[in-house]
Amino acid sequence: MKKKIEIKGLKISYGQNLVVKNLNLDIYHNEVLAIIGPANSGKSSLLRSINRMTDFNNEVKVQGQILLDGQDIFEDEDSTFLRRRIGMVSPLPVGLPMTIKENVTYAPRMAGCKDPAELDFILEDCLKKAALWDEVKDRLHTLATKLSGGQQQRLTIARALSHHPEVLCLDEFSIAIDPVTTMKIEAVLHELKKDMTIIMVTNVINQAKRLGDRTAMMLNGEILDLDTNQKIFAGEIKDKRTKDYIEGVFG
Repeated sequence: MKKKIEIKGLKISYGQNLVVKNLNLDIYHNEVLAIIGPANSGKSSLLRSINRMTDFNNEVKVQGQILLDGQDIFEDEDSTFLRRRIGMVSPLPVGLPMTIKENVTYAPRMAGCKDPAELDFILEDCLKKAALWDEVKDRLHTLATKLSGGQQQRLTIARALSHHPEVLCLDEFSIAIDPVTTMKIEAVLHELKKDMTIIMVTNVINQAKRLGDRTAMMLNGEILDLDTNQKIFAGEIKDKRTKDYIEGVFG
């Protein structure tokens, strides 16, 4: 399989606290990589480093290499273009204080798209991909903040898709939404995998099992196990702590 992202010797620290320790990881084109592990294992920090969200925190120090299609993402001081290629969906949905339409078309407009027809196409296409179009198509000019939590989460996915990312990072996207909406989003992700690479941090073992092509287990800033779901969830595990976590012994 062709590598989309290569992570080499990655270290992430907050002040004196080293949260990701010399991590090496290859992520492939059009796969869903699920990352599991207990809280404070470095999962979210790893995810944020991939599209340089860590740049916004002056206390964070990132060392090592992250290559996207063979190019070091840290070579360019301006990370704006990188974030168009790598979308991010945070754990808690945040609808921007503007209309549904303005939320989804915000990024294309900031990138210079001014054609109303093209913006309308992007709007409908992204909302359909996020399984939200049918629920909001008649109220596109209402405030996004009036949507339900599950709808706002799908709106954040639509917003992330609006700049046609090559990689989509999801950080515990189902933490604040109901099971029915979670299943809708999971169905969306199955379809999106055809067009992009998906990296998903989740604290729900069954979700990793359902969605992942491969699963990585992180603990204390290190990857203990990484393999196909067929092997990981069939018990072909290198580290006993991975088995204990999957079986709920700790977490």
